[in-house]
Amino acid sequence: MTTTTPPTRTGTRRRRWGASLALLGVGLVAACGLQPATAYTPESAPGLIEEIPDLPEGASITVTGKNFTEQLILGKMVVIALQAAGFTVTDLTNVPGSVPVRELMLSGEADVTIEYTGTAWLTYLGQEEGIPDQQEQWEAVRDADAENGLTWLPPAPLNNTYAFAVRAEAVEELGGISTLSDITELPVEDRTFCVEAEFNSRADGLGPMLETYGIPRGASDGVPDDNIRIFDTGAVYTATDRGTCNFGEVFTTDGRIDSLDLVVLEDDLGYFPAYNGAAVVSTETLETYPQLEEILTMLSDELTDERMRELNLRVDEGGEMPADVAFDFMLELGLVTEP
Repeated sequence: MTTTTPPTRTGTRRRRWGASLALLGVGLVAACGLQPATAYTPESAPGLIEEIPDLPEGASITVTGKNFTEQLILGKMVVIALQAAGFTVTDLTNVPGSVPVRELMLSGEADVTIEYTGTAWLTYLGQEEGIPDQQEQWEAVRDADAENGLTWLPPAPLNNTYAFAVRAEAVEELGGISTLSDITELPVEDRTFCVEAEFNSRADGLGPMLETYGIPRGASDGVPDDNIRIFDTGAVYTATDRGTCNFGEVFTTDGRIDSLDLVVLEDDLGYFPAYNGAAVVSTETLETYPQLEEILTMLSDELTDERMRELNLRVDEGGEMPADVAFDFMLELGLVTEP
C-alpha cells in the first residue's frame, strides 16, 4: 500500500497559509461590511458533551472544513462541541476545496476536520480503486494516514456516496424495485438513466456500474445509448422526479432525495466506494487532549444518511444558517445545552 508524502512542516508554509486565510477574512469583511459567515456560532453550554476537567485556561484548538452545505454543518457541529468542552476554538471552516483543507491538516495549521474515507483514499492517498466495504475502507485510510500524523476516529454511519434513486410513485410500476440488481429484470424500455456528464464518462461511473450488474451498455438488450440522458447535477434530481428517466444518479445525503420523495436503490453488489464521514485529528493534538476521541465519537455516532439529508435540506431549501442547523441538532440530542 502506497501513501503520499506529507508536505514539509515549515514555518514558511505556516506563514503562507496564515496570511492567505487572514486575507480571505479581511476581504470578506471589507466587501460586505460584516464578519465572515464562519465567524458566527451560537453560544452553547455543556450537555452530554461535558467540559473537560482540568483543561488548561486558554487551551486552543483549530477546526477546518470545506465550503459545501454538508461540510459547513458538520464543521459547525465540531466547533460547537469543542467550545462546550471548554476549548477556545479557531474556526477555519468554509475553506474552498478539499486539497486546501488537507494541507491545513498536514501542515499543522488545523487540528480537527470531518473528512470522507473515500475522498482520503482516492484523492489524498492516490489509490486507484475505492473499497465498498465501509469498515474495511475506514481501516485502510486509518492505517495509511497514521504515517502522515493524522488519526482517524471511528466513522459515522453517514455514507455520502453515489447511488441511484427512483421516484416513489414508480416503485410499484417497476415491479416493486428496491435494488440495482432488480434493473436486470426490467424491459429495456424501462432501463432509463439520468446522470451527470462526469459520472457518465468516468472510469468508476455508469459504464462499469452497468457491467458490474451484468447490463451491457450500448446494447439493444442492455441499456441503449438513447436510454441515457445527461444533465447538470441539480437537474438530475428534477428530471428523475418528473419521470424523464426512471433512475437518477444521486448522492445519498442530499436533501432533495426526501423533498422530491425519491427512493434510493440498494447497491446490493457493493459497486460504489464507501464515503463515510469521520473525525480526523492531528495525532499530536489527540495525544495532548485524549478526551477528544470520546467527544467527537459521541457526535459522529448520531450522524446518519437520513439525518444528514434533513439537515442539508434545512440549509439548501429552508435558507437556514449552517451554524443554527448544527446547534439545533446538537441541542435536540442533548449533546449541548443553551447557556
